[in-house]
Amino acid sequence: MTTKKFGTKELEKMRGPVTFAKLINSYRLSEELSQTELGNIFGGISRGVICDYEKGRRIPTPEKAAEMARALGEIESYWVQVAMQDYLREHDLNYKVRLA
Repeated sequence: MTTKKFGTKELEKMRGPVTFAKLINSYRLSEELSQTELGNIFGGISRGVICDYEKGRRIPTPEKAAEMARALGEIESYWVQVAMQDYLREHDLNYKVRLA
């Protein structure tokens, strides 16, 4: 029996590109947190700002994305990569971000 790997590429085929909006929303919902609770984990980010991140109206700076990942115990480079990719996509720059 063979086991097919399931990762980001397969997820993107099913759901479209991973965006910071999808990333933060998925995290919050999987942990059953309100936007206010998640903002508090991040050191007092307002519910409105969390909502803006989740709706894709705001993209965090790489520094802020790293800070958020640290607060959640997540992989910093991945969260920074996703935020940077969103920035490039928003500015119609067809580049792929890969961080080590």
